[in-house]
Formats: sequence, structure tokens, C-alpha cells
Amino acid sequence: MTSQTLENTAQRPSLRRKAKAYFALTKPRVIELLLIATVPTMILAARGIPDPWLVIATVFGGALSAGSANSFNCYIDRDIDKIMGRTKARPLVTGELTAKEAYYFAWGLGVGSVLWLGFLVNWLAATLSLAAILFYVFVYTLLLKRRTPQNIVWGGAAGAMPVLIGWAAVTGALDATAWVLFLIVFLWTPPHYWPLSLRYKTEYNDAGVPMLPVVRNNSTVGVQIVLYAWALIASTLLLIPVGQMGVIYSSVAVLGGVLFLMESHRLNAEAKKGEIKNPMRLFHGSITYLTVLFVAIAIDPLFFFNFL
Repeated sequence: MTSQTLENTAQRPSLRRKAKAYFALTKPRVIELLLIATVPTMILAARGIPDPWLVIATVFGGALSAGSANSFNCYIDRDIDKIMGRTKARPLVTGELTAKEAYYFAWGLGVGSVLWLGFLVNWLAATLSLAAILFYVFVYTLLLKRRTPQNIVWGGAAGAMPVLIGWAAVTGALDATAWVLFLIVFLWTPPHYWPLSLRYKTEYNDAGVPMLPVVRNNSTVGVQIVLYAWALIASTLLLIPVGQMGVIYSSVAVLGGVLFLMESHRLNAEAKKGEIKNPMRLFHGSITYLTVLFVAIAIDPLFFFNFL
């Protein structure tokens, strides 16, 4: 074996490292957050425990769909990912994957998700999966992200699609309850993401991405977070009559809503004073809030409807 061959072999990434790079391309932490809402939605739609195989098939198909959208996002945004500190470790920036590899991988996941959900769940769920990918790639990433501070607002529609997919998987249709669940995740996205944008405002500015904190002052951002927080809490309370929710969910929605509003107003008060000390407190708190809320959505029908 020549020295050149040995050098090329040494430089070639191992199979395990390559697999980890592909996995990272899908943004697994984002997928985990999105799928938190899917299983509780399916339990509510079934008014009990749905078929375990259906749950597994839906969650796996949803993960493929989200992974495809996120991989396309990494492929399209590789030019700005290398500018921002929080994205410099992504596989296309480090060179662990080539743009061509990421492109075909994203296509593979996308096609796989639609076929998987279509044949193993139902074609409404598959259509919603396709719509989520197309919306995230073409509307959010290509059209809105680099052009308007409203990018994350409308981009939240793609993040809210898993609840529709989960509902469609169980019922084969979409009713008012499904759309209220969609609204909850949609309205949760801005007050969840804008604190992160506040934390990395300089990086977004350097990358030329007009996130709201980049193009507006902190006071304006604080007000917007509070407005969306109130709208979010209203949507969670709307689910009580529309989804026929019981005491467990209602209690969590009210108490969790109060705490979320307190955190939002705290950030807004700091913004008015000119200094936001720790915006990530609301960011991390919003994740906990959504998780607990959807756990309550899952638990509530298991108790409430059994006693009717």
C-alpha cells in the first residue's frame, strides 16, 4: 500500500463518524421537540391508547419528514451556517458531509417519509408530511428567512404540522380539535424562538438574517413576545371546550399559562429597562411548558373519558 493510499485512508471519515454526521444533519433535538406533540395528539384523537404499531409508524414517518426538512435547511443555509457560532459545527460546515451528499440524503428522507406514511398509516398523513416539507423548504427557508422579520412566525406553521399528522393518522380526517392543537404549536413558536434570537442577535445580524431582534429594538421584541404569549394561552384554553378536555389538562393549561405569562412579562419588563439579562430562561422554559402541556393532553383523556 502506497503512502498516498495510506494518507487517503486516514483522511476518509469512518462509517460511524459519517453516520453521526448524517444524523446531525437532521437536527435531532428539533425533531425530538416536534414529535413531543405527536403521541399525545394521537392519544387524544383516539380518546385512549391508539394501536402501538400505528404510533410507531407515525412517529417514525414524522421523524423522516422533519429530518428531510431540516436536512434541506442545512443544505440551503450552509453559507450562513459557517458565519454563526451556534451553527459552525454542522456537518456541511465542518466538511464531514458534502453538499451533494446532504442534498440526496434530504431527498431520500423526504420521499421515504411520504411513502412510509402513505402505505403504512394513511395518505392524508402522507400528504400533510409532504406539505410540511415543502412549506419549510420553500416558504420558510427560501422565501421568508432572509427577507422578513416575520420569518419565524409563518415558519411555525411547518413546526405545527406534526399534530395534524398525528391526528390524521388516527382519525383519517382533520376536525376543529386538530386545528386548535395546530394553533397552539403555531402560536408557541414566536415566543419560544425570539428569546433565542435575542441571545444570538449579533450572529444573525452578521449572517444577514433579519430576525425580529435584529431589525427591531428590544422593547418591540418584548411586546411581541407578550402578545404572542397571551394568544398562545388563549388557544390552550380554547382546547378545553373544543377538545372536551377534563380537569387534568385544564389545571395544567391554566397554571402553566400563568407561569409562561409571568416569564414573558419578566422579559418584557427587562426589555423596557434596556437590558435583557437572560433571554434563554424563557427559551428553555417554553420547551418545558410545551412538554408538560402535551403530557397533560395525553393523560387527560385516559382518565376523563373513562369516567363519563
